[in-house]
Amino acid sequence: MLPGGPAATPGQRIGLLGGSFDPPHAGHVHITRRALTAFGLDAVWWLVTPGNPLKPDAPADLERRMAAARALMRHPRVRITDLERRLGTRYTAATLAALRLRYPGVRFVWLMGSDNLASFHRWDRWEEIFATVPVGVLARPGQQLHAGLSPAARRFARWRVPQAGARSLALQQPPAWCLLSGRMLDLSSSGLRALGIWRR
Repeated sequence: MLPGGPAATPGQRIGLLGGSFDPPHAGHVHITRRALTAFGLDAVWWLVTPGNPLKPDAPADLERRMAAARALMRHPRVRITDLERRLGTRYTAATLAALRLRYPGVRFVWLMGSDNLASFHRWDRWEEIFATVPVGVLARPGQQLHAGLSPAARRFARWRVPQAGARSLALQQPPAWCLLSGRMLDLSSSGLRALGIWRR
């Protein structure tokens, strides 16, 4: 276990939702609550990143984003964390390797919106991520078709778990991934920044 990090015991199913959360918004809350239920998770940890390697601009101060996330996401089974800062990792593949080392026996599921699946092939060691933990993908407005046709979806098509089997995703041997459709909220952090609701 990581000093100062959230607690988890072997066998628990923990969803990991990483991102800049710059700012956090109701869309993040929606997919978190959906993932808890649909994937049968014991908890979800938000991994508020110090910075996103794929984005040229630095996000707002980490402490500010953490505070905003805690104020917004109020659920007894959701933890807001700065695990990547504590671990000293910058890329998801490295973060997952470090977490699995420190939390042996915990069944992690990487969570992301379908917009991220559409560009997942640009992530560092993306194939390794699929081979490391099951991946739960939640529909985002206007992105479901792009996600389903993405390089990552095509590369791992044979390991896709049907939505009817979503609750068993955490128990699957990776690679395994599931794309959930359903009600969506048309919100994005970039859209909120463009409206001037969140200033860096």
